[in-house]
Amino acid sequence: MSRHAEIADAMTQSRENEAAMDEVSEAAEGAPTRGGLAWLRDVFRMSGEKSEPRVGLVILGFSVLFIAITARLVLLATLPNEQVGLRRATANATSAARPDIVDRNGEVLATDIRTVSVFAEPRKILDKDEATELLTAVLPDLDAKELREKLGTKKGFVWVQREITPRQQAEVHRLGIPGVGFVPENKRVYPNGPAAAHILGFANIDNVGIAGIEKYIDSQGLQDLNGAGFAMESTDLKPVKLSIDLRVQHLLRDELMKGMERFKAIAAAGAIMDVTTGEMLGLVSLPDFDPNNPVDALEKDRINRMNVGVYEMGSTFKALTIAMALDSGKVNINSSFSTAGGMMRFGRQVIKEYHGTGRTLTVPEVFLHSSNMGSIKMALSVGVEGHKAFLKKMMQLDRMTTELPESAAPIVPARWGEINTATIAFGHGLAVAPVQALAAVGALVNGGYLMKPTFLARSEEEAKKTAIRVIKPETSEAMRFIMRLNGEKGSARKADVPGYFVGGKTGTAEKVINGRYAKNKNFTTFTAIAPSDKPKYLFLAIYDEPKGYAESGGYSTAAWNAGVTTGKLIERAAPILGLTPRFDPPPSPFPLMAKLGAWGSR
Repeated sequence: MSRHAEIADAMTQSRENEAAMDEVSEAAEGAPTRGGLAWLRDVFRMSGEKSEPRVGLVILGFSVLFIAITARLVLLATLPNEQVGLRRATANATSAARPDIVDRNGEVLATDIRTVSVFAEPRKILDKDEATELLTAVLPDLDAKELREKLGTKKGFVWVQREITPRQQAEVHRLGIPGVGFVPENKRVYPNGPAAAHILGFANIDNVGIAGIEKYIDSQGLQDLNGAGFAMESTDLKPVKLSIDLRVQHLLRDELMKGMERFKAIAAAGAIMDVTTGEMLGLVSLPDFDPNNPVDALEKDRINRMNVGVYEMGSTFKALTIAMALDSGKVNINSSFSTAGGMMRFGRQVIKEYHGTGRTLTVPEVFLHSSNMGSIKMALSVGVEGHKAFLKKMMQLDRMTTELPESAAPIVPARWGEINTATIAFGHGLAVAPVQALAAVGALVNGGYLMKPTFLARSEEEAKKTAIRVIKPETSEAMRFIMRLNGEKGSARKADVPGYFVGGKTGTAEKVINGRYAKNKNFTTFTAIAPSDKPKYLFLAIYDEPKGYAESGGYSTAAWNAGVTTGKLIERAAPILGLTPRFDPPPSPFPLMAKLGAWGSR
């Protein structure tokens, strides 16, 4: 074919293509004239063989996308990223917030402050040895070997040092070590040092209550609140208001410390209780400790002797014996008991009077002369089973619990016979915690209502709701009467502060050493009420192994130590507690006793 023929054929083909394109263009331009719906049907009108794979492909695509998103969410939840993991680790490790603890007047006894702790992420620290060297240089309390071991782990979070000072924080920050950071924490502080130490207890470095009211607060659900994130700051929590009066607490501790030194005792304890509510206004046990640095609290001589110690309370228990006898009806205020011979025999056991009179004594005189024989005869008139039942009713045979978690069960005779009733009648052979003896005496003088002591503030109405009547009002008046007589004429004279109409009872018990009573080692107690006609407060002072001194003539019995201290407590505490002195005796303080013509009522 010639060159001209090839060109002619190419031109002819080009015109045919243009014609075909014009037809398509005309069809497209004419489509809208047939309606939009018809055009869409044309577009999607396909054979079944072509449409089914395409629809399946779309469904598969969406399924893969949904599975990928779900897998990512699960991965984020189970394997959090580094920052989320770090936040969770610090949240779990840092100390929780605690509520303030305040006294009955709103004075702060315990509170949280914000502090800073140093942590490390070992996986981010490249040179462990250098980091250890730098950190121990600015934090000298660190143990280099221990820190190096921590940094050598593959953990994402370890503590370096808790609760550092602002200056230490600045020094660590200047080191600029990658993987070392700070986290804010709560630190528990006690502004009054050792005051109320055995009441408050303390919290550990994680701000968890270890003892005392701090542990009680945790038992009320604080840790659950913290775990749920509802108590991140102490301001989120309502302060815990105690019955304690900080002023009374200070003077109680001060007088007991002075007494411990003066009487050379190895330990001391004391308490002041409101007998109308059961509230503890103050409680001290010496030696004590500083809850800001509670390392001393672990020493065995730092126990709370008021709650955890159990002791034979000596002649203070005679008040319970006389109240039991009077309340039973077997004895009345004018009954009398012979103490001739000055001793009683029970088989091979012989019980003697301490300061016998050798004559017949009325009930008030038995109390004033602290007669063992008179007390024994009263107890035996009620009988062994009656004696046990009365002491159980008075909560002397079972562990007494308060808000303080620490408590001790009394030591009760395994076999209780007549000899046990005889010795327990004058305060030997049964060991109880002083706080439960205090509660019992409170019931004897407040009209006959036994109230479990409390360290939380409450009203008289609230106290009466849970109080138990244990003796008749007439018996309570008789007990107030004979306690006041003892304040005027007997062993309680050392505590008879003018104007406060004080009554009381001494108690001296020989300590049991290796199963035997030690003649030269005493445990002394003094219980006093003020005012006797209508008691409001009950005072207790205790000394462990006090020594005689020149003014006492060498005696180490209760009147010469616990009695002296109790008098000073009343003198200092009464004005603070609002007791107004009365320098004229009440006109008719014990009307029933006067009516019955009781010994000493005229």
